Amino acid sequence: MKVVVALVRHETNTFSPLPTELASFCRGTGKNGPAYGDEARNSCANTNSAAAAYLDLADKLGAEVDFAIVANAVPSGTVTREAFESIVESILACVKKGCDAVLLDLHGAMVAQGYPDAEGELLKRIRAILPESVPVIVALDFHANFSPDLIDNATVITGYCTYPHIDVYQTGERAGRTLQAILKKEVEPTILWRRLPMLTHMLRQTPALQPMKDIMDRAMAAEANGEVLNASVFGGFPLADIPHVGLSIVLVVDKSKREQGLLLLDELSELAWARRDDFIFPTEPLADSIAAAKQLAEGPIVLVDHGDNCGAGGTTDVMAVLREVIEQGLEDVVAGPIWDPAAVEQMIQAGIGADVTLDLGGKTDMPALDLAGEPLRVTGKVVNITDGNYRVTGPMFTGMLLSLGRTAVLESEGVLIFVSEKPQEPYDTGVFTHAGVDPAAKKYVLIKSRQHFRAGFGPLARHVVLVGGPGVCSSDYALFPFRNLSRPIYPLDGEAQLSDSEAIV
Repeated sequence: MKVVVALVRHETNTFSPLPTELASFCRGTGKNGPAYGDEARNSCANTNSAAAAYLDLADKLGAEVDFAIVANAVPSGTVTREAFESIVESILACVKKGCDAVLLDLHGAMVAQGYPDAEGELLKRIRAILPESVPVIVALDFHANFSPDLIDNATVITGYCTYPHIDVYQTGERAGRTLQAILKKEVEPTILWRRLPMLTHMLRQTPALQPMKDIMDRAMAAEANGEVLNASVFGGFPLADIPHVGLSIVLVVDKSKREQGLLLLDELSELAWARRDDFIFPTEPLADSIAAAKQLAEGPIVLVDHGDNCGAGGTTDVMAVLREVIEQGLEDVVAGPIWDPAAVEQMIQAGIGADVTLDLGGKTDMPALDLAGEPLRVTGKVVNITDGNYRVTGPMFTGMLLSLGRTAVLESEGVLIFVSEKPQEPYDTGVFTHAGVDPAAKKYVLIKSRQHFRAGFGPLARHVVLVGGPGVCSSDYALFPFRNLSRPIYPLDGEAQLSDSEAIV
């Protein structure tokens, strides 16, 4: 038996001004750009990834693995056509050699130039090569967006059930169990799907809390008790101006249980739609959030700048929240990482122990939101310089090798500021501990994140303060010039109805 395995992940924020090129697909590879073949396989083995689950399944089946590519990029702007075609061709080259199954570890919210559903286009091209009898198995991020192309060309789809995403390996395992049943000819799967006209807020999506908890719990129970082969609820990625954004429900059912699956699809859809108001996150002025944090006595107090989170496509160089922290006089703070390669170079040239004045961050304009970059002038001492490399030890993507690029630490006005050559959402404390700084020992920890920070920083936080700074990840959807969404959609259009859903049943 022979299987083709590939990992391709990118969450595309179409409002980001930063294009995503082939060299950007470097997370977990230890190099610029994707990894291929044995190098790709080695980068995934023994990590918390669906691809690692596929490798373990292949070993169990005694199957030969043709590992096509690992292409994993930090969320950012639209993927260039050249990068997309290069990634796709690497996978198709392996598929053309012949195989008994294709096992894909994808994100589901990638937008490439000319392809608003990049994963759907990838699957269309794979399916055009393969006989219909060859299964295409797909594990997807909780924030996947769906067009019919993605549904029509997959045999099995499973999605993460957690946010932060700590069940990525298990998502691959769930898909693998259904594949085994297919290979044994025990089931004949079909996919049921509905995308609701709901633009949910990411700060209200986590299945750990309501309003999503009961919905996800019901889906997981249905899979566990055998009502369906697989049940997944996807919060969707709302910061993409494409037609197929929204909360989606995807069920994989044996054809003999199709009617039972349709009942579950209706049940989950109606439950989500009834709670649509609860999926909206209210924002407050960032100065009010920082002032409230200043009144808290005990740390660590984690300040979460969710408007400039590179984990959702932010530029990671908006200085508004750090500026407010300094102006309000918060002390004993560790902050970052802030993306500013020029500032890193300046500090490296100055050397550890040197006093420097920097125009930090603010190098990037965001024309989609009419935001201009505003650097923050800071003066301080360079206290450390590192290569920025660390391996994840926390529960999200455990074992993955990550790199901030060269990283410099500046001490200024009671704040330790981490500045890096590469953007990285801090879902693991390694962003700080690799440089010898223990965030648990600081009163304030200022990071740019939205929900994933809870994986690594949640256990140490005495308090969490969500800070709505400006940026292309803002939770105020009224700021975004959406032009391509399928309308009507809630909450932008009050007349949106559940009957406006798109479905394949």
